[in-house]
Amino acid sequence: MTMRRAAFPIRARWQRDALPGFGLGLGLTLFWLAGLVMLPMVALIARPWGEGLHSGLLAFAHAAHDRRMLSALGVSFRSALIAALVDLVPGLLIAWALARSDIPGRRLIDMLVDLPFALPTAVVGITMATLYGPNGWIGGPLGRLGLRIAFTQTGIVLAIMFVGLPFVVRTVAPVLRNLPRDVEDAARILGANRMQVLLRVILPALYPALVTAFGMAFARGIGEYGSVIFIAGNQPFHTEIAPLLIVIRLQEYDTQGATLIGLVLVMISLLSLALISLLRRHLSHGTQGGA
Repeated sequence: MTMRRAAFPIRARWQRDALPGFGLGLGLTLFWLAGLVMLPMVALIARPWGEGLHSGLLAFAHAAHDRRMLSALGVSFRSALIAALVDLVPGLLIAWALARSDIPGRRLIDMLVDLPFALPTAVVGITMATLYGPNGWIGGPLGRLGLRIAFTQTGIVLAIMFVGLPFVVRTVAPVLRNLPRDVEDAARILGANRMQVLLRVILPALYPALVTAFGMAFARGIGEYGSVIFIAGNQPFHTEIAPLLIVIRLQEYDTQGATLIGLVLVMISLLSLALISLLRRHLSHGTQGGA
């Protein structure tokens, strides 16, 4: 009798589930997720230790003093950080235009936002190198003014901004659509002007979405390869990115060196995403408490 009572809530819970085969589907999903994500991660972590503990420690000690690798990692993370931060401003403005305004050509803008998702990254890189190169439509006039974009870190940042902007727009726009207007109306009735409503009512509610958008754009930019190599110039210690150095190490048959760079890239990326997730959770709790 006791076992029947204990099993009844479980059976009732499964019967209330509106999705047929949820348990089986979830199990298969987790199985494929482990095979596609976790297994390669484990292989990447285990690869430097494949020849023993001593060999792995020597490889890490060598990597810690590899100035070229450290420079490439610095270029990748610095460029991704700057691009993600700068993307927040135009991303927020475009999301506002799509969610709150009825400007002409809104559907065209909505379509163009997803263009970086559809274009091959190599096409983006070639196009940007052509536009911002010394003889390009934009790079030529800027070059005559003494400003260089192509083959500098500025060009890398622009390329990463292009591929990261849709993540900001698509993360912030749904939050703006679902943000209740009555709170803004109440603030205006109480005497707040437009700037005060924006800074004290709307932006605090968008903080978690903005942090999430920043994290997604930052993570996307760290591993960007195709759209960057054509405009970067790929000069060691100046504009060489970490993904390109991994390819170079593989071409030199230095599999362990390429694996170490990939491992460092993944570890720093995971740490960055964990910190961003904690910040987002803190902001979400703060927003709910304030509400």
